[in-house]
Amino acid sequence: MENLDWDVLEEADWLFRKMVRRFVKERDRINIEGVALPGMMILHKIIREGEQRLSDLAEQLDLTSGAITALCDKLDAAGYTVRRRKEGDRRTVLLGITDKGRAMFERNRSVGARCITLLFEGFEQEELTAQNRAFEKVIGNLEGFSEAILDLAKQNADEAPAPGVSERKQSRVSTQSRYLTY
Repeated sequence: MENLDWDVLEEADWLFRKMVRRFVKERDRINIEGVALPGMMILHKIIREGEQRLSDLAEQLDLTSGAITALCDKLDAAGYTVRRRKEGDRRTVLLGITDKGRAMFERNRSVGARCITLLFEGFEQEELTAQNRAFEKVIGNLEGFSEAILDLAKQNADEAPAPGVSERKQSRVSTQSRYLTY
């Protein structure tokens, strides 16, 4: 990381955050027969794999338990899913799909493929492969991200210099950058 151009790093950070914000903004505008796009992913997962525990859905779809609960409440209210208690473990709630939910998903099966083609059209196979590797690296770098930043903030509050952060790196974060950073 020492020999990377700080301006390029700031641009990568800015573009990554802009991409995430833009995707979430656009995704959240999509409502298909009363179902948000993440709700469609829930229906698809149930169709592919059968009934699901809400906690498993939250983990596998990278959603909070609150977001899963809200989405599932809407799916239930629309008659697309049904919750039931697991036999032998009444604490476990499983989410299943109704015939109405299956029919709605089948009518809109093409939505998922269209999302993918819109996001990645114009890329060559090699670019997509490189992009996939880059995404995997970023996802790996996000492991422990919040803890590391919170540790640094605590160290800063204690006025102790953060281990491994050189003065040169700290001085590179400038108010003169073309990109809005943290």
